[in-house]
Amino acid sequence: MAKIKQIICIALVLFTFSANAQKIVLGAERTEIYLPLLENKKVGIVGNQTSMLGNTHLVDSLLELGVDVVKVFSPEHGFRGKADAGAKIEDGVDVKTGLPIISLYGKNKKPSIEQLQGIDILVFDIQDVGARFYTYISTLHYIIEASSEFGIPLIVLDRPNPNGHYVDGPILDTAFQSFVGMHPIPIVHGMTIGEYAQMINGENWTPENCDLSIITMEKYTHKTSYDLPIKPSPNLPNARSINLYPSLCLFEGTTISIGRGTDSPFQHFGAPYLESNYSFIPKSGAGSKYPKHENKTCFGTDLRFQEDYLTAINLNWIIEAYNQYPEKEEFFNNFFDKLSGTDKLRKQIIAGKTAKEIKVSWQKGLEEFKRVRGKYLLYK
Repeated sequence: MAKIKQIICIALVLFTFSANAQKIVLGAERTEIYLPLLENKKVGIVGNQTSMLGNTHLVDSLLELGVDVVKVFSPEHGFRGKADAGAKIEDGVDVKTGLPIISLYGKNKKPSIEQLQGIDILVFDIQDVGARFYTYISTLHYIIEASSEFGIPLIVLDRPNPNGHYVDGPILDTAFQSFVGMHPIPIVHGMTIGEYAQMINGENWTPENCDLSIITMEKYTHKTSYDLPIKPSPNLPNARSINLYPSLCLFEGTTISIGRGTDSPFQHFGAPYLESNYSFIPKSGAGSKYPKHENKTCFGTDLRFQEDYLTAINLNWIIEAYNQYPEKEEFFNNFFDKLSGTDKLRKQIIAGKTAKEIKVSWQKGLEEFKRVRGKYLLYK
């Protein structure tokens, strides 16, 4: 009976998410504002499978409207969003439109002058999930940098942040800068992709500012729940996984599996050495080749039926997992500090600090970030 109540509760939450989503007018849907900016221009689109207007892809829609789209640039996971995290993405041609696709993942993270040749304006339309280590904002950084360097105006079509209701985590130390963390921000930044673009420009995180236009949304606030209609990447299949992602992604830098290779990635976690009545077995497959602990029984915690959605990063899970690990010096790998954006979190966990003690150490940095963030917010 208790589990049935939990399922009903989650269904009601998801229904509320969906209902609220219908009220929001996305930046991409406000064609009356940005179509005049594209008139008589050769247009480059930075997009992926989330770049949708209802049931039509932005590229298809613009072509139908007579816009001269000449090239597509795609981030991690590819233009159709089917590639594994970290997988090599090749340049190619979109089968439906015949447009050339340039990969912005791997060695070629920033468009070159040759790749931008003949483009008059760029349009960025990608759904983000509001976490520093989700690499679409890193792609945004390089697009802004290329736009400013080569004098090409950039339009960002804004979309909701499903984790936009809170700000949390350690501030990135630039000594740990990487593609999964480029800027001195917390793990959860609480900004839409448009607001974040303004921050990149305004805080001079690129050598020069670009000619930036944000097409804002209507009927959106940072408190608005939003259930993404399309998976932003293969291992974030639903609202639950997206909400848990900022907390569980830290496990990627440890011996713990977060369910890649199962039907519920980022909705449970485990490892062969944990003690639990709950278990799962990661299998290699589409969207998750060679997952951690492949074909091994992982014991752990099932988070699929939590009643409450997170409004802060949960550190208790990783602290408890660390405490159970028999060979503690092997628990963390080199990726953990990049995900954390600092080596302090790892050292605090090893030193036996509680989640509350660790979070106290974040407060000064978070307060300063929120002050800076306030300059760029477009929504309440």
